[in-house]
Amino acid sequence: MSIPNQALEKLVKEIEGQAIAAQQQIGQTRAQTTSKQRDMRMLRLTLNEISGLPAGSNVFEGVGKMFVSLPAPRLIEKLEGQIKEKEAEVGKLGQRLHYLETTFENSRKHIDRMLKAQSS
Repeated sequence: MSIPNQALEKLVKEIEGQAIAAQQQIGQTRAQTTSKQRDMRMLRLTLNEISGLPAGSNVFEGVGKMFVSLPAPRLIEKLEGQIKEKEAEVGKLGQRLHYLETTFENSRKHIDRMLKAQSS
């Protein structure tokens, strides 16, 4: 089964386009994952610092250009919720990264197979 050269070129270009798009999205997804992980580290560091304060301490949370006084337990609860959200986002980004890497590898394999079949 031999595919005409024009059809083969068109198919290879289409698959190559998908591979390039997947590769770009892989880079974006890795950057997003790194950013989310950095945010989680900052939240955990803040949580550790606040957890070491005495029980009745008031802390301040930055809101825009001002600071608002909060009881420490309330801020701890808020930080724990934000950490859980970031963990879920990192998990979703990990799944997306796996999907994109699989798509990229499959695209490359298809191109190689088509070129080998054409040369045979």
